[in-house]
Amino acid sequence: MCALYCHYWDHDRDIPSPNIDLHRVHCARNLEKCKICGDMVPKKHAEEHFLNTHAPVPCSMCKETIERDLFDSHKGEICPKRIVTCEFCEFPLPAVDLAEHQEVCGNRTELCYQCNSYVRLRETYNHETKCPGSVLNNVESSRRIPRAAEGDGNGRRRRDGNGVSNKKLFFTIAITGIAVLIGSLFFQRGAK
Repeated sequence: MCALYCHYWDHDRDIPSPNIDLHRVHCARNLEKCKICGDMVPKKHAEEHFLNTHAPVPCSMCKETIERDLFDSHKGEICPKRIVTCEFCEFPLPAVDLAEHQEVCGNRTELCYQCNSYVRLRETYNHETKCPGSVLNNVESSRRIPRAAEGDGNGRRRRDGNGVSNKKLFFTIAITGIAVLIGSLFFQRGAK
């Protein structure tokens, strides 16, 4: 007995030759070819297949309707309401607000404890490579006591032992708390 290929619906199956006519009738009666992906789908599940596989999906963040196969890239890379992190303060915020936030945040300054000058956050990396107080640029810098270690005149050090200022630590904790609060409000609002 030889096997024949079912060309009727192109579903790549070898069918025993005595059964080919019966098989073709079965295909024509019960299956249909999806116009989008070409898969053979039971006729009774064709609408469900379309809705679960091909139907556009509304984005829960920006409310835009996106083609299903583009949805993951929209959600992760394109959606203006996706949450991204500021490169300067690591604050999470919607992507649509990132440029304006980083314009302000990057213009904040911090004291460089190598050369005792204030440097914009957006220029920190460039400054670190060219800092005149850097060990790479000044052999004598290791012999100097940094001003941060000298204290503020009241017996207190300006920075703690690991180099993180208390003010920056409290700012980060406060911002994180606010972000969690706002996130929980959005989550509660979305659950209603």
